[in-house]
Parts: sequence; C-alpha cells; structure tokens
Amino acid sequence: MTLKSIFIRGAVVASALFLAGCAPSFYTRYDAPVAAEVSRGWRLADVNVTVPDALVVSEKKSIFPNADIVWREDPEGDRKAQVAAIIANAARVAGRDLKGGQPVVIDITLVRFHALTFEAENRLSNAGVHNIEFNAQIRDARTGEVLFGPKFIEAALPAFAGQEMKARRARGETQKSQITAHLVETFRGWFSTGADPRNEFQRLGG
Repeated sequence: MTLKSIFIRGAVVASALFLAGCAPSFYTRYDAPVAAEVSRGWRLADVNVTVPDALVVSEKKSIFPNADIVWREDPEGDRKAQVAAIIANAARVAGRDLKGGQPVVIDITLVRFHALTFEAENRLSNAGVHNIEFNAQIRDARTGEVLFGPKFIEAALPAFAGQEMKARRARGETQKSQITAHLVETFRGWFSTGADPRNEFQRLGG
C-alpha cells in the first residue's frame, strides 16, 4: 500500500468518524473569572510565561504529531520561546483593558500549544484544532502576593484548513493572528473586561 493510499484511507476513516459524531470535544473554558469589581482595580505591569523543560516539541511533518508543542509558522528555532511570545503578547494586549491603580503581574505556565502543521492545513478540510492550555495566576507587582489563581485555562479553537485557509491567508490572516485573537478574547473574558468566550466544540484534531 502506497503512502498516498494510506493517507486517503485514513482521511476517509476520519471523515466517517466525524460524520458519525465521534469527533472529540474541545473547549475554551476556565473556572469563574476574576470578579469585575476586583479586576477594574488592576493595571497590568508585566507578563511572565514559563514553558517547562519537560514539554515535548515536535517538528514531525505529519497530520497530528504526538507532542506538547507543535508550531510551524515562525522560522525554525526555539519553539518554546516562540509560543511563549505569542501567549505573552496576547496577555499584554488583553491587559490594556486593566486601567486601575494596582500594578499586577500575570504568571503563565504552558501546558500545551498544539497548532496545525502545514501538512494538516494543506490536506484537511473541516477538521483540525489549535489546542492551547496553560495555568495562570495574578500577583501584586510590588509585594508578590498572589491575588487570583493559579487557574487552569483551556483556549482551543477550530483551525481553518484547505481552501478556506488559503483564502484567509490571501486576506492576510495567519495561524498566529487567529490564535492571538482567540487568546486575547480568552484573557479578556477571564479578566471580566470582555465577553465570556467559554464554549465547547467537536472536531477532529490533536
């Protein structure tokens, strides 16, 4: 059996499972957000993102690599630093809505950052997930006192693929812009400075 035939057979099986309602569930979710009356007193001073050494990075050119970190849009390099920068940037953007007097720091520890590979983006259609998970807490920037958390946050979103993603890329969208926008929305919901983004969806993905 050729590699092409194996892929086609796998795609057919995957499609059948999806149509049968067997696709797994993914979430954007967290426990109760920070109370609005609390967060309105905060002002974001800094963001720290930690990526544990134990997390496994994959550069495997496959549809669904088995790893904690899968990220391809940046040039080859330190993937842990690259995904940490994406999360930190999103937290800072969302943190602009915190306009109170108490300076705070967000500490984030990554659990999973599994974006779509280019192989998956090119070959899939109506499938694929950007799956991001982390723990976060808020500290007083001056005293170090923990004000909220740590809390586990899931921020999964359906990934675009196939012709739809090609069209979106032609309009200037990227995986990074889509993931960043979703993370900003997730942080804003957690801060109670934006709409509640929590949801569940079913989709074939990793």
